[in-house]
Amino acid sequence: MTSDLLTELLAGSLADAEARRVHRPFAAVEADALAQVPALDALHALAPADRVKVIAEVKRASPSRGPLADIVDPAALAVSYEFGGASAISVLTEGRRFLGSLDDLEQVRSAVSIPVLRKDFIGNDYQVLEARAAGADLVLLIVAALDQATLASLHSRVLELGMTPLVETHSADEVDRALDVGANLVGVNARNLSTFELDQNLFASLADRIPSGVVRVAESAVKNATDVAHYRSAGADVVLVGEALVTSDPILTLTEFLAV
Repeated sequence: MTSDLLTELLAGSLADAEARRVHRPFAAVEADALAQVPALDALHALAPADRVKVIAEVKRASPSRGPLADIVDPAALAVSYEFGGASAISVLTEGRRFLGSLDDLEQVRSAVSIPVLRKDFIGNDYQVLEARAAGADLVLLIVAALDQATLASLHSRVLELGMTPLVETHSADEVDRALDVGANLVGVNARNLSTFELDQNLFASLADRIPSGVVRVAESAVKNATDVAHYRSAGADVVLVGEALVTSDPILTLTEFLAV
């Protein structure tokens, strides 16, 4: 069951995609997606290592915190993330509450050589094709937003296009659902989608349900190196960080996080 906020965010993203589809029909975006250079191997980039890895996020705002950073040049920010040691870059493309766009994703993709994630509220094939057409290597799929048949269908579609699905979960049941569709990259988001409150211990409570061979990503509630260490000790291979990077010196912050 989706929360009211998640329902609103998904409905808004789908409505915005439908509006874009009027000007860019399905066949056109599919052709653009298939004409793209092959996606980068995100699973290889994020594979478990002797240190934690970071997905660094281009994030202007959020429903919980409002505006965070102007980010007039997302490409320049992405370059600093890559220079600072990020293994991948997440770009929020949702426009209503996060103030992002597919143009941001295209700019970032053209500026860096590491995998790029389209982070949005994805609910149909058209949005997946848009992601590939814009150069995305990964696509976020949120288990709580999708019934199992749609989750399985979109997961397969992402793979067919050569991209990697990052399947986001918030509970034991959702982890099981992610694994049932064959997810190899599973995120646990500490943010409750009903209350938007954070539970930094949620990852630790679910990590053991994610088998070895599946990359474990801890999302949200990463403010400092202590938080990174907390997730790492609980079994995180990767942490996804947004707010802490866009509100600080990103290279310095990444250096501190990667030293954990």
